[in-house]
Amino acid sequence: MKKIIVIHGPNLNLLGEREPGVYGNDSFDSINAEIAEKAKSKGFEVEIFQTNLEGGIIDMLHEARLTFDGVILNAGAYTHYSYAIRDAISAIKIPVVEVHLSNIHAREEFRHTSVIAPACVGQIAGFGKNSYMLAVDAMYDILKD
Repeated sequence: MKKIIVIHGPNLNLLGEREPGVYGNDSFDSINAEIAEKAKSKGFEVEIFQTNLEGGIIDMLHEARLTFDGVILNAGAYTHYSYAIRDAISAIKIPVVEVHLSNIHAREEFRHTSVIAPACVGQIAGFGKNSYMLAVDAMYDILKD
């Protein structure tokens, strides 16, 4: 059974409370339950991790290379300026799909650029919680034998 990890970055633990007009009304826990259900339906074993710390994301990416077949990453605001996360993605040799709930290209100018995108296999943005479900589908296609 293939194993994937979903890494949620800063402030995503506040989903359902934080700017519902941008991020939706679904809670962090309910979105994670849907991700887990979707992953199971694709035959994946899934782990879900959240941290507000840049170093926590980097450490988990490093660990993922030893334990997981793929990563779904919502790096939050770190997307736009963390070259350290970008370098960690480049270093690990397993596929990473970048995810965003909102359409980062339709928001503030500073959000239009993802410095991690060139290191990822692809980016899914703008579909709310369904961005994660689309990422699971993409990871299935990437990892199928």
